[in-house]
Amino acid sequence: MTGDRELQAVLRLTAWLSPAFPIGGFAYSSGLERAVADGLVTDAASLAEWIGTLIGHGSTWNDAVLLAESHRRQAEAARLAEIAALAEALAGSRERHQETILLGEAFLAAARAWPDAVFQRLPGKTAYPIVVGAVAGAHGIRPEKVLAVFLHAYASQAVSAGIRLGVAGQASGVAVLAGLEEHIAKVARRAAGSTLDDLGSATVQADIAILRHETQTTRLFRS
Repeated sequence: MTGDRELQAVLRLTAWLSPAFPIGGFAYSSGLERAVADGLVTDAASLAEWIGTLIGHGSTWNDAVLLAESHRRQAEAARLAEIAALAEALAGSRERHQETILLGEAFLAAARAWPDAVFQRLPGKTAYPIVVGAVAGAHGIRPEKVLAVFLHAYASQAVSAGIRLGVAGQASGVAVLAGLEEHIAKVARRAAGSTLDDLGSATVQADIAILRHETQTTRLFRS
């Protein structure tokens, strides 16, 4: 039975965090588009550095911490509301806020295909990592596994955005993902044991990029 549950967890994570899951993640770049326009990301190597830094030290790290906390507290409606409010407060720009809330709403709607009482405990408008963490926790999927797939999904989306922005090709994009595997695994393990005291970022250029994106005239992405 343990093997069956593990396989079920893999199948559900594959569905929930797949690019095909209908949340519209392809429409967002989390500031990468502005970073490319400003010459901060120019090739596959700088794309890999950008993604890796956000995963380990930026907004994506904070998302991982928030996901881990909501995973632990998935049975506590009041606590989930507090974590959700904190996630909104940490969204440092209009576009960042819009991105995480709209992705969360879309994930919540699509994930109802797997009925669970957790949906009744989540606020109507909830940031994306909170929803993913709570739903995965309610389904009994181990946090380290959820975090690894969540972070890999972010990296995959960022690589896809980088390809569309012309700083990497298909082959070099795959190489970026391969090169990030160990880093993603390490951060997933660290985030699984984190608490809200571990929140914090040190990616000022990325924060400025997503702010500057709001005034970018020609763009492919919503953030």
